[in-house]
Amino acid sequence: MKVTANQDACTSSGQCVLISPEVFDQRDEDGVVVLLQDDPDPRLHEDLREAARICPVLAISLTPS
Repeated sequence: MKVTANQDACTSSGQCVLISPEVFDQRDEDGVVVLLQDDPDPRLHEDLREAARICPVLAISLTPS
């Protein structure tokens, strides 16, 4: 699964980081999402689906790899 995060759309809610800190972080200066891994381990896929689902602006996209 490939992960993308749209930094322009991100509103810095941080929900993705709470759900999957192995894949997401936030910039110190403004809290915008930072993608740590774009092709994470399959064990993280369920968390990634949850992070994408709860993002208030749908800034996280998942595509099959």
